[in-house]
Order: sequence, then C-alpha cells, then structure tokens
Amino acid sequence: MKKEKAVVVFSGGQDSTTCLFWAMERFVEVEAVTFNYGQRHKLELECAADIARDLGIRHHVLDMSLLNQLAPNALTRDDIAIKEKEGELPSTFVDGRNLLFLSFAAVLAKGIGARHIVTGVCETDFSGYPDCRDVFIKSLNVTLNLSMDYSFVIDTPLMWLNKAETWKLADELGAFDFVRERTLTCYNGVKADGCGECPACRLRSNGLREYLAERTSIQSGEGQ
Repeated sequence: MKKEKAVVVFSGGQDSTTCLFWAMERFVEVEAVTFNYGQRHKLELECAADIARDLGIRHHVLDMSLLNQLAPNALTRDDIAIKEKEGELPSTFVDGRNLLFLSFAAVLAKGIGARHIVTGVCETDFSGYPDCRDVFIKSLNVTLNLSMDYSFVIDTPLMWLNKAETWKLADELGAFDFVRERTLTCYNGVKADGCGECPACRLRSNGLREYLAERTSIQSGEGQ
C-alpha cells in the first residue's frame, strides 16, 4: 500500500465503486468526491453517499449545477430521450463533464494534500465519449500539473478493461457482490441490476453475463 492520499471521482455506479475499492487497497488514505450537476436521478447522489458512509470514506459533494444549465442532454433533462445513433454521440453525453469534474477534483485534491485522482473512465467501453479517451486524460494530467504547479497523477484503472474485465476486477478486490447489489448504473434510476433496457444496463448486464460464464468455466475446470 502506498503511503499516499487519493481522491476518487465517485458517482456510486459500477465503475467508480470498483475504482473506490481499487484505491482503498492501494492508498493509505482515500476520499471521494461526487458532483451534483442536476443529473436525471437524485438517487445517484444518495447511492454515492450511502456507499461512502458504509465504507468509512470521507465524502465531498460539490455543486456543479452550472453544467446542467450549459449542457442540456438526456442525463440532465427528463424531456430528452436516451438515444444512440451510429456515427453520433449518444444523447447521454455531457459536454465538458469529465474536464470539469477532474479539474475540480484536482483543486480539492491539492487542498487536502492528495497527489492521486482516481477516475473510472474507460476507452474500451466508452460509448464514443471523447472525454473518456486515454489521450484526453494524459493531456489533462499535464495541464493540471502545470496549472497548479503540483504533481498530480490521474489513475485510470479501468481504461483498457471491458465490462467483463471490470466485473473480474471487482471480484478480485472482494467487492463483486457489493458492486452488483449496491451500485446505480441505470439511466432510468434503478439500482443493482437496473432496468435492463437502457444502454448502461445492457452494457453492464452483457459484461456480467460474460464474466460469470468465464468464472463458471474456470471453476468447473478446477473441480475436474
């Protein structure tokens, strides 16, 4: 375990909760930051707060309501449908979200003496979101270091994992059941396995099914 402090960008979803467990295993001190940007479901904020409390993690909630005002989309407006069209960004993409979230997380991190910022962005299953790409994270990392004259490290433990591999990581961290039962990934605000219909739920459930099949196959082989 590194004798360093980390801040986890935390939504209470599958990916960020897996990252929280990952950080807890690696850093001597971990805090979480959640952003209230007027997201479609307030349950997301409650879910994040509940998880942080139960894990004994200091939890910061920052007001980012201006983002809701600037970037109307399916995650901030009930009257905008959740749609995916080939060749276009999904209607759930929020312009500037990760740029702003990581920038404000960095300000918080410096204030509390943390060098590491952990985020669950992923280029393998990134739904076409440009601010989930590795090149963006690396670029922002350099910019943040220069802007504050402070050596941040943006850790992205899920960057090259697909959803099945993310489930596997949660299992290796001893958090499989916790992540499956306690997190909120669903765009329709349904905890755990979700509504089963929205793009986030389909991605999550397909990855879960793939990982469980792999785990069963390995266990069957070991038992022979």
